[in-house]
Amino acid sequence: MEEDFNITYVILDGHVEIQKYRYLYFMIVFIMYILIICSNSTIVYLIWKHQDLHEPMYIFIAALLLNSVFFSTNIYPKLLIDFLSEKQIISYKACIVQYYMVYTLGSSEFLLLTAMSYDRYVSICKPLQYPTIMRKATISIFLALAWLLPACQMVGLATLSANQKLCSFTLKVIFCNNSIYKLFCVASREISIYGVFILINVNIFPLFFIIFSYTKILIICYHSCGEVRKKAAQTCLPHLLVLINYFCLGAYDVITVRLDADFPKIAHLIIALQLVLYNPLFNPIIYGLKMKEISKHLKRLFLM
Repeated sequence: MEEDFNITYVILDGHVEIQKYRYLYFMIVFIMYILIICSNSTIVYLIWKHQDLHEPMYIFIAALLLNSVFFSTNIYPKLLIDFLSEKQIISYKACIVQYYMVYTLGSSEFLLLTAMSYDRYVSICKPLQYPTIMRKATISIFLALAWLLPACQMVGLATLSANQKLCSFTLKVIFCNNSIYKLFCVASREISIYGVFILINVNIFPLFFIIFSYTKILIICYHSCGEVRKKAAQTCLPHLLVLINYFCLGAYDVITVRLDADFPKIAHLIIALQLVLYNPLFNPIIYGLKMKEISKHLKRLFLM
């Protein structure tokens, strides 16, 4: 892209509304950002510090929460600046970078959830083989793939998007996402095909594997005693809650942008806020309270 352009945000249905309540919005978003950083970092710290939490399941949880910190840091600082600015603008190059990070980290989160599903599958369905299968080398490979595969694939999509001719310079979102496609003068067939390829690689195939894993887990639990069912519920339920929530957000993004479906403005706002606010706060609460070992260390930390 030879030239760079400024893109204008339309946040919360209007410039006037932002200016009227911008300091209030700033304080709310700033507090939420601090809470996200502190809550996620606290659990990551506990997992790093305590030897009894150095197990595959907890390592994947730490990676997931660390991913949430990176995701939030990609969005919140710019959002805070927007609330204090007279005009909510961003250069197109910076918008492409934010777009790249949003979908790289979003895809990484889904792949980490897939790795956690496999860990639960092996733990419950093949308990005797678990130490042999889930070795340090296996965990390292899963973590590397979860972060590097989306990062490498998204480079091509971001490059194609950066070289498109723009005929619009207004985004009706609070951060750069797939809505940038609506800025293009002509819809790009290459971007659509490549986007579907990435979607299949980092979402559809993992989703089929997750369904397979939990189907096997449910079958094993159905034929097992109450103690096995209780253990499975304790470790799988938090993961399923996070997974369902994340899948719904991803499906909304595909439906509204890729399929160009028309949703009410309030629905766009609620989903956007859920993505940047509810989801990063939801994960540490779920894993911190529902995972017995993590909850135990949290109580010790705050009751010291």
